[in-house]
This record gives sequence, C-alpha cells and structure tokens, in this order.
Amino acid sequence: MILTTTPDVQGYPVKQYLGVVTGETIIGANFVKDFMAGIRDIVGGRSSSYEQVLMEARESSMNEMAQRAAQMGANAVIAIDIDYETIGSNGSMLMVATSGTAVIV
Repeated sequence: MILTTTPDVQGYPVKQYLGVVTGETIIGANFVKDFMAGIRDIVGGRSSSYEQVLMEARESSMNEMAQRAAQMGANAVIAIDIDYETIGSNGSMLMVATSGTAVIV
C-alpha cells in the first residue's frame, strides 16, 4: 500500500478513485509520562515519552486507514492529512485522525 500526502504518486497515474478513507486513534497518556513531561517543562528538553506516544498513535491511525483502503480494493492512499487533537476533561487523551483518498494506481 502506497501512502502519501501528495495529490498523486509520481510515475503512477490514478486509474480509479475509490473515495475518502479515514483512520482514528485515541490514546491516553499516563501519570508517569505526565510527571516526566512536567519535569522536562521545568528543566527544558524534549519529552521522549510523549514523542513515543505521538508516534504510536500516528502509526496506528495510518495503519487503520490503510486497512480500510485495502478493503475498498485500493493499492494507494493519496492526499493524506494528519490531525492531532487533545481531548478529555483535562486534555489527557490524544486523538490522531488521518484521512485521504483511496485510489488504484
């Protein structure tokens, strides 16, 4: 499965557009990650624990979208958009939503 943010795949003309396809992942950050991120805010630096959570959520959302596209008969998803949002009463959950156009190239 070819996944790209571009509107086409260079060298592969789109033979058929199958429709919009999406993937969503909601993941929570636990107390230890929140605590360690708070320390990073004070002393500076990157929060590798949150970066790992972001990466896992993005990959999960992309995989879900690719599976849905494959079920439609697609071999590529073009024009992918990735959105990140915090949700929950205190923003303790992260939602990653991906969308794109399922196509056959």
